[in-house]
Amino acid sequence: MSDKIKFEIEFVIQSSPQMLYQYLATPSGLSEWFADNVNSRGEKFTFIWDGAEEEAKLLKRKTDEFVRFAWDEAEDNSYFEMKIIVDEITKDVSLFITDFAEEDEVEESKMLWTNQVSDLKQVLGSS
Repeated sequence: MSDKIKFEIEFVIQSSPQMLYQYLATPSGLSEWFADNVNSRGEKFTFIWDGAEEEAKLLKRKTDEFVRFAWDEAEDNSYFEMKIIVDEITKDVSLFITDFAEEDEVEESKMLWTNQVSDLKQVLGSS
């Protein structure tokens, strides 16, 4: 198995950090934009797309700042993190995504995140 490459991508979001966090850290919020449905039991989150389930563990979170998940089937130390960054001067809110992908899938993964975040912006009325 080849090592995955860490990549980061940033999106400006017109939203308060508190509101945005609800869409990143709760099953109901995530099911609005990230997956068709999301269920959680404690730290275990089940993401459902077109009937297929993927399980992830919530590794870390800090209210109104970030959430970090790791897919159960990942056999390495990869994770995906969604961090809320507020510019101290302009107060602009950005969503900073950190994820891992195989070398030949990085661009595809970035496009997937761009599409997902586009859905998030629509849900937030930020597009």
